[in-house]
Amino acid sequence: MRLKDKVAIVTGAGSIRPGIGNGKATAILFAREGAKVAAIDKNLDAAEETVGMIRTEGGEATAIQADVTKEEDAKKLVEATIAKYGKLDILFNNVGGAWGGTGLNVTIEEWDATMDLNLKSVLLVCKYAVPEMIKNGVGTIVNNSSMAAYHSHGIYAYSASNAGVIALTRCLAVGMARHNIRVNCVAPGLMDTPLVAPIMTERRIRLVEERVPLKRHGRAEETANTVLFLASDESSFITGQTIPIDGGFSVQ
Repeated sequence: MRLKDKVAIVTGAGSIRPGIGNGKATAILFAREGAKVAAIDKNLDAAEETVGMIRTEGGEATAIQADVTKEEDAKKLVEATIAKYGKLDILFNNVGGAWGGTGLNVTIEEWDATMDLNLKSVLLVCKYAVPEMIKNGVGTIVNNSSMAAYHSHGIYAYSASNAGVIALTRCLAVGMARHNIRVNCVAPGLMDTPLVAPIMTERRIRLVEERVPLKRHGRAEETANTVLFLASDESSFITGQTIPIDGGFSVQ
C-alpha cells in the first residue's frame, strides 16, 4: 500500500451528479492505498456517499461539510481532520468549475465567484493545512488545475484562475521545500466526468475524436492515478511541477 498510515484531505470529494468525478475517484483510490481520508464537500450528502463507498471496501474515511471559498470553513475542515486522525500528510485541492458569461460579457460577480472557487480555495486550505504538515515534518500537496490554463477558453475567468493555480503551486513548492513539503499540480484536459455531463454532446465527442491523439475523453480514475503518484513517495524528488492529463492534446 503506497499510502499506508497516511492521512489525506480531498476537497470536492463528492460528485455534483451521478457518477465518479476526480475528487471521488481520488478519495477512493487513496483509501485503497491505505490512507485515512477526510472527504470534504460543500454538499455533505455527496461527501457521505463517497465515504460510504470507501467503507464498503473496508477503508477508513470521514465526511466533512465545508465551503472552501470561506476562510472559516477552510480552517474548520483542517481542524476537524486533525481532531479525527491526529495529523495531516496529504492534501488534494480538487475543487473547481467554470460558469458565467463568455468573453467580456462576464459579470464581476461571476468573475469573482470563479476566482474564489478555483484559486482562492487553494490558498485558503493550504493556509491551514501547511502548519499541520510542518508539525508532522513532511507533507505533499496536489492542486487540480486544467489544461484551460494553457489554451484560450470562452470563459476567461476559468482559464485565468487555473493559470493562477499553476503559478501558486510553483510559489508554494519553493516556499515549502525547506519544510519537506512537496507541492505539485495536475491539469486534466477533456474529461468525461459528472461535472461536464451537461455539455457531453455529439459535437463534443466528435471534437475529441478529431483533436485528441488518443481519440477519447479522459476518465476520473486516470486523474486519480496521477494524483496518487504525486502524493506518494514514488514522486519524492518532484515538486513545483504540473502534469497534463490530456491524451496528448497539448503536444500537437
